[in-house]
Amino acid sequence: MVLGGGEPELPTGSAFGDVLRFYRIRRRMTQEELADRTGISLRAISYLESGRTRKPQRRTVELLVAGLGLAADEARGLGETVVQVRRISTSERSPGQADPLGAGAFCRLPPILHPLVGRDLEYRALGQFAQDAKASRRVPMAVIHGPPGVGKTALALEAGHALAERFSGGCLYVNLRGTSSQPLCPSRVVYRLLRAFGVDERAVPAAEDERVALYQSLLADQEVLVILDDASDEAQVRPLFAASSGSAIVVTSQSTMSGLSVRHRIPLSTLDQGSGLELLASVVGSGRVAAELDAARRVVDHCGGFPLALVIAGNRLASRPNWGISHLADQLKDERRRLSLLAAGDLQVRAAFEVSYRQLGVLTARIFRLLALTLGPDASAEVLAVLAGQSRETCEASLEELVDSSLLKIGCEAGRYRCDTLLRIFARERLEQDERPEDITAAAKRLREWSLAVVQKAAQVIDSGKAGAALAAPGPDPVHDRVSAMRWLDHEAETWFFALRNAALHHEHRLVLAVTRSIFWYSVRWGTGRLWAAVYTMGVNAARALEDAEATVEQLNLLAWTQHQLCGRVAEAQVTNDLATAAAAEAEDVVGEAWAWYGRASIERCSTSARSALHLARHSVALFSRAGDADGHHLALSLLGSLLQTLGDFEEAVEVNRVAAAYFRSAADRPGNDRLLPTVLFRLAESMAAAGQPGPAQEILEEADDELRSMPGVGRAPEVRIDVLVALAQLADQRGERAKARECRLRALAECERYGVRAIQATAERLEAELSREVSQE
Repeated sequence: MVLGGGEPELPTGSAFGDVLRFYRIRRRMTQEELADRTGISLRAISYLESGRTRKPQRRTVELLVAGLGLAADEARGLGETVVQVRRISTSERSPGQADPLGAGAFCRLPPILHPLVGRDLEYRALGQFAQDAKASRRVPMAVIHGPPGVGKTALALEAGHALAERFSGGCLYVNLRGTSSQPLCPSRVVYRLLRAFGVDERAVPAAEDERVALYQSLLADQEVLVILDDASDEAQVRPLFAASSGSAIVVTSQSTMSGLSVRHRIPLSTLDQGSGLELLASVVGSGRVAAELDAARRVVDHCGGFPLALVIAGNRLASRPNWGISHLADQLKDERRRLSLLAAGDLQVRAAFEVSYRQLGVLTARIFRLLALTLGPDASAEVLAVLAGQSRETCEASLEELVDSSLLKIGCEAGRYRCDTLLRIFARERLEQDERPEDITAAAKRLREWSLAVVQKAAQVIDSGKAGAALAAPGPDPVHDRVSAMRWLDHEAETWFFALRNAALHHEHRLVLAVTRSIFWYSVRWGTGRLWAAVYTMGVNAARALEDAEATVEQLNLLAWTQHQLCGRVAEAQVTNDLATAAAAEAEDVVGEAWAWYGRASIERCSTSARSALHLARHSVALFSRAGDADGHHLALSLLGSLLQTLGDFEEAVEVNRVAAAYFRSAADRPGNDRLLPTVLFRLAESMAAAGQPGPAQEILEEADDELRSMPGVGRAPEVRIDVLVALAQLADQRGERAKARECRLRALAECERYGVRAIQATAERLEAELSREVSQE
């Protein structure tokens, strides 16, 4: 307390926190300044002064004495408050009692060097674990696991300093050196713990089983928190289990320790951007980060959220005050330099990864390297098996080993695996250093040939609904039916697109054209316009290179359709359509010309007028009829009926659309026709509603909705799905069925949110406005 406005007076008989606060205020320091001087986290100092932590470890006291600049008698006074709380000194305890302050070099808990950020859930889980320890009849164990550099030790130390006061014997710490070339053997670990319990060196048994038995008997009478840092495997820590009335063990490891029956498993992943910024600011300074927030965000992203990388990046900036954060962010952008830049003194991200990599088996290490050749957010076991030239089962065993080693994560579903950005960069480095160039080329070629073979099979299955023949290329076969075909094409989109692009670059024109000709019915159901514009551009180039006139017309028609329907680029679509029409006429390709006129009618309908489009549609119908193409003829009839309805000729519109709908109902089992039926039904319903037949129109729309719901997978043609639902909502409004209308609009809005087509975005805005009006009216 302060008397008469003078110097603060040392409180007598006070707790450690009160004495600490007295000396800090007398030195005119803030808690932040004391944290900077000592390297102890601000949270730890706050806990000490508030009394939340009552029994600091000896190293903590030493750091505080140095940071406060206390004289010898003042230091003794500060230390005496700890002894008063513990009442356990070396002279007072009996052999077997834990002596955290007197453990010397054996089991002293290291200081906290950086604040813990982004780990609130995990920190609370450890607090619950410590509470559960009191009720356990067996020493409970918590395993903190995660990839190298993710902050496992930092979390354990923070918990150790905070939770030690809950255990009368304090906290003991042992670095097991599990990722080093010489991990501590269990016998050596037990020796250190026995010495920390006060057992004289001469009394420690030589035989390992006798050491373990003595350790377990002593632990049975203790209340001690034991932190075993950097464990290599289960065998290293299993002997440390014992019966006890209140002790607990926290293990950190890159291994998931799946062989241990552990109730408390705490996986650590990389930090999100907000937590990463907080950690960077704790090293660099919040003012500096705030001044270049965008650049700081880029640094966090380039560090992949790894705390070790962020601390290193922060140290580089702190030691280079003239650098802007943007300078480091620009340097880190180069992936080939990134790991070299993320090094400061003996802290190196690459070195941390290498320690884990060197412990992998030969095949597992090779599969880890080959991850660098995969694309997308995750990779499948099949893709890695093809790259490695191994069976799926063999490859999956190595992938699971990588998961257990925390070098991989489970992907979006079983059989798929994710790799953090920095680890993927490290995998690429190892690939270039440890694999021969010809082997890398051979692996990439295997993947290209296999994935494009699977694309063609998947496309065939989607068209016909049948699995078809075996794959043309050897390797795993992930396609068995329409659902698996859709799933594979969805998940491996980046893989097969990259393979298709590489095939084009290698002038494999026949292979490229085979893929682009096979995949149409999948393209009308899934993907973005940008993707399919690139695919069909490659198809056009391949057909031209092969001088295949019919294929050139086909690919130009598909490209024009993509540009118009999926990209909303009408002018480009018109140019491409002109090329398709001219090429079809020159090749005397009647079917191709019919499709070109059909496409131009659709374009004209949107860009010019329905009347000019009507003439084009009639010409398309005639050409399809002349060519004997029944599917094309009736689809063109459906478009003609829709145009007639737009121009007010409702009777002929209904008649034409009935003919088209009847045909596609009867031919729905033909490849692709089940996908066209909902479109034709919607056009028929539109014409019926316009002709004043709302009841029959609703029945047809519900039929179309049922057809769309029955489609396997995601179901493309989103415009049709949304149009059907919007039309059903409008008919429900006319009947006063507000709940039905609202349900249909909500479903339509959910479909809009899946896709980014311009027309759908406009529809989504309209649906949101309509739903908002409904809420306000209620």
